[in-house]
Amino acid sequence: MYSEWAKDEIRIERLEVFAHHGVYPEETKNGQYFYVNAVLHMDVHRAGREDALESTVNYGTVCGFITDWMQENTCLLLEAVAQRLSQALLLEYRALAALELEICKPHAPIRQPFGNVSVKVRRGWHRAFIAVGSNLGDRRNHILSGIQALKEHPLIVLKKVSEMIVTKPYGGVEQEDFLNGTLEIETLLEPEELLDALHEIENGAGRKRTVRWGPRTLDLDILFYDRICYESEN
Repeated sequence: MYSEWAKDEIRIERLEVFAHHGVYPEETKNGQYFYVNAVLHMDVHRAGREDALESTVNYGTVCGFITDWMQENTCLLLEAVAQRLSQALLLEYRALAALELEICKPHAPIRQPFGNVSVKVRRGWHRAFIAVGSNLGDRRNHILSGIQALKEHPLIVLKKVSEMIVTKPYGGVEQEDFLNGTLEIETLLEPEELLDALHEIENGAGRKRTVRWGPRTLDLDILFYDRICYESEN
């Protein structure tokens, strides 16, 4: 579910979980109590109108999922617990647009008196539009293979595929016409992570970056990512 992100919330506070996470061997061996705070962002309008559990996310099963995940997995860092658990929750409960997850460690091995240590993250689904093109070899097959690779990526959901059109090359390099189209996806990847994933798919199709604006077996470019303006060295 994508919604930029939903303004409605379901809150879970101080869920107690005994688990084995920590840098020190005694932490992973002996375990300790953690507390989890979660804010689930989703549209609850339908659930409120229909008064039906199947129209929302059951916070009881979410609590069970969090408990099971934290007890079945072991991480050294709270940052890793928060990142991996938030990702698992968003993949398991597709009605969620986003979530805020705080992992509290009140019994952390700190010598000085303290109340709590925690890591809090905010993660959610993003909508992106990807330009796809090819002008070398079997253009349509290269594009279909690229689309299939996107479908198989665990953190990407392919929503729509446009019709393919033939376009003239750009940049002054003499070459064959391109077959081009556009894809709409939802993803848990951040912009740089998405770019890396696209480059990996291009490389799998034999993409060579030798001539600027030159011919290519497969070209995957990010056109839009949510509503952000983004600039980096990559």
